[in-house]
Amino acid sequence: MKPLRIAIGSDMAGLRYKAALAEDLRASRQVVSVIGVADDMSAEPAYPDVAFAAARLVARGSADRALLICHTGLGMAIAANKVWGIRAVTARDSLSVQHAVLSNDAQVLALGQGVIGLDDARLLVQEWLSYRFDPASSAARKVEAITAYEHRAHDAAMRGL
Repeated sequence: MKPLRIAIGSDMAGLRYKAALAEDLRASRQVVSVIGVADDMSAEPAYPDVAFAAARLVARGSADRALLICHTGLGMAIAANKVWGIRAVTARDSLSVQHAVLSNDAQVLALGQGVIGLDDARLLVQEWLSYRFDPASSAARKVEAITAYEHRAHDAAMRGL
């Protein structure tokens, strides 16, 4: 399996997990590079800004996936999903992580430091790294339907409908 380029970001509520998970990612053979998002912000980063920045890295091909951490993961996922072409999810269990990638080709995983233990988060991230979406799978047709809808909605918005 080709190693992944991972963008990682957090707000203040996920800072401790971001540090630990970034260290794990850097040590993983499944990861070729780790791109810290909002690492150089002098002010406290707001979760939407972090999520937008990380998702844009994935959308433009500078990263393969993004890992985002806040208090629940929910706000990060919502914000990341506003970036064109991004499918972001939250997860607290192995089945959700597996299906996020294999069934939905989600490129962004959002975790909550306030709702999941660090050991569980580490396990979920390792599992997340081990999955790759198969564009020949039966799920591909469903992901294509989501993408086609996104394009139609975007085109309609651009025409002012």
